[in-house]
Amino acid sequence: MVADLLAPNRIVAPRDWNRWLVPPAALAVHLSIGQVYAWSVFKPPLEDALGLSGTLSALPFQLGIVMLGLSAALGGTLVERRGPRWAMTVSATCFSAGFLLSSLGVSIGQYWLVVFGYGFVGGIGLGIGYISPVSTLIKWFPDRPGMATGIAIMGFGGGALIASPWSAQMLESFGTGNSGIALTFLVHGLVYAVFMSLGVLLVRVPPPDWRPAGMPERTASPMITTANVTARNAVRTPQFWLLWVVLCCNVTAGIGILEKASPMIVGFFADSSTPVATGAAAGFVALLSLTNMAGRFVWSSTSDIIGRKNVYRLYLGGGVLLYLGIMLFGATGVPVFVLCAMLILSFYGGGFATVPAYLKDLFGGLQVGAIHGRLLTAWSVAGVLGPLIVNAIADVRKAAGATGPDLYTTSLYIMIGLLVVGFVANELVRPVHPRFHEPATGGER
Repeated sequence: MVADLLAPNRIVAPRDWNRWLVPPAALAVHLSIGQVYAWSVFKPPLEDALGLSGTLSALPFQLGIVMLGLSAALGGTLVERRGPRWAMTVSATCFSAGFLLSSLGVSIGQYWLVVFGYGFVGGIGLGIGYISPVSTLIKWFPDRPGMATGIAIMGFGGGALIASPWSAQMLESFGTGNSGIALTFLVHGLVYAVFMSLGVLLVRVPPPDWRPAGMPERTASPMITTANVTARNAVRTPQFWLLWVVLCCNVTAGIGILEKASPMIVGFFADSSTPVATGAAAGFVALLSLTNMAGRFVWSSTSDIIGRKNVYRLYLGGGVLLYLGIMLFGATGVPVFVLCAMLILSFYGGGFATVPAYLKDLFGGLQVGAIHGRLLTAWSVAGVLGPLIVNAIADVRKAAGATGPDLYTTSLYIMIGLLVVGFVANELVRPVHPRFHEPATGGER
């Protein structure tokens, strides 16, 4: 059976295996599925070719994020059981198939097939691929869990850094009509299938009871437990749901800008003395991807030093100040707008990369991948809320005759409110009550 060939016991590394070979395997998957953050490059061509509104053109992206959270939640325990190689294989198959279906849909003028292919099928690949390396990386790097997950998850944030200019160049070469968009989707599907296969071949799991040389015995602190909590019990704790709110608010505040980044910066300065060209807007998407990626590594690594709760205070509180900066000073010049957006996206990315380590601190490492998968349902909700808020309000304001920054002022107020809610939720996080802990021998209860 293929599943047996991909099982964890078939990919146990020898004890002298170099653990630094595992992050590149994770990056091969995350850099590929991170293409989802470059979706805004496809929005204008799809709107012109198929006669779509901004809200409709966001549907594949929104459904993809919904399916990411749902597939991660429903498949998290299965990923833990089947192992990272099985999960990466499923991810590569679904993600690539999503592009191929989208290519077919555009070529025959059936937008529902793009929504189904990229959003539903590809979204399953997103969710399974996203959580596939998390538990494995934490097992290989128990001494630096924030840094380890940050390395891999920064690939997801950085995927658009490659995909955005690459997609824009293909659309320029192939054309922005139905056939050009379809061919671009086809190339994406084939190339990503090959690249993700490299991660499948390279990934390994550590031998039983393996520990890094020189690592001291784990000791507890007020916010870092030495106990373990199963995924089934974790969802019964207030800590899980407080982190759910934290993640949902932080993601909603960032993803709304990210999904509409290209048309947003063009519209924001359309009536100013410094309008932004479409090519420059694609560069802005790539720049946001770079800060999104860098934030995932820098801030998650910082959390190993200052603690997870403190770094989330920075993400949420700092995000409030930056949104205020866009509202008050963003229209004064492109550099101010770009700088604030870059920092917001660095906090957005950092929140994703830090949350697996936060979960490990609170619930232990027994089933952290499955718990992480369940928590990503917050991303599903945010994936709908963020783009819906920004796109729907912009469409209504545009119909009312508004232009420039006025298209987005109401959305920015809403994002500030959400970040305040997330900040309060983070302040309420406390250590998990011992009644939820597993016996010292572990196991499922």
